[in-house]
Amino acid sequence: VGGQLMGSEPEEFGPAARRLVESGFHVIDINFGCPVKKVMSRCRGGYHLSQPEVALDIISRVRDTVPAEIPVTLKMRRGIDDSSESADNFFMIFDGAYARGLSAITVHGRTVDQKYVGPSNWEFLKQVKQHAGEKTVIGSGDLFSPQSCLDMLRVTGVDGVSIARGAIGNPWIFQQTADLLRGKSISPPDVTEQREVISAHFELAREFYGDKKVCNTMRKFGIFYSELHPQYAEVKKAFIAVKTAADWLKVLDQWYTENAPGRFPPVEKPNPLSLETPAV
Repeated sequence: VGGQLMGSEPEEFGPAARRLVESGFHVIDINFGCPVKKVMSRCRGGYHLSQPEVALDIISRVRDTVPAEIPVTLKMRRGIDDSSESADNFFMIFDGAYARGLSAITVHGRTVDQKYVGPSNWEFLKQVKQHAGEKTVIGSGDLFSPQSCLDMLRVTGVDGVSIARGAIGNPWIFQQTADLLRGKSISPPDVTEQREVISAHFELAREFYGDKKVCNTMRKFGIFYSELHPQYAEVKKAFIAVKTAADWLKVLDQWYTENAPGRFPPVEKPNPLSLETPAV
């Protein structure tokens, strides 16, 4: 299990990394990729791609703090924007990170300015992997199905893939991708299995957030989970209407009691280089 660091001040990263190590995390990851406005306004996440000297200082502080046997990794986007300066900054950080002892780098194929608009640039990921040679590069962006994960590996040659938004409401995507890589057939979880996972997720969230806050937090997850249900439109409406923990359990009783085959969540805009068929 990896713990991720995100912040603005370099001197904060070493002590924070030490706390993650003391908490038992197996990998320490540094986030230079988040494009969210409130993160950028606080000079965190993807903002560091605009200041390579500061970014490399952070990397050095973390790597120097974390015991040698614990891997330190980095998550970054392909730059702030499409300018040549941004590209130069990317490779300065990318190469400098490996030179400072990082074990792997995850690269998202969009710029920070793109946020989540437009496709992830898989051709750029291919160039990055070729540049890196034997160093471990993990690809990210537009991974919403097992097929898209295999397609990224095929197109880019990266060593692994990092599934992010594609796992929201669909934690089965990891095992499905692993099975597809091994040549096995895959199928979506049936309604009974969906209920088991959704119930476990809800109870963990309720334990952490409490009854008053759990529904606001879990509503968006319920909407994503509904995409796997055979009656997804009605189930989505039911999750949207939830206001209390009791309401949530009623949705499960109403829609997840009788078993039925599930469905794969639709991929509306697959990456242009993927073999995925767009949802109609």
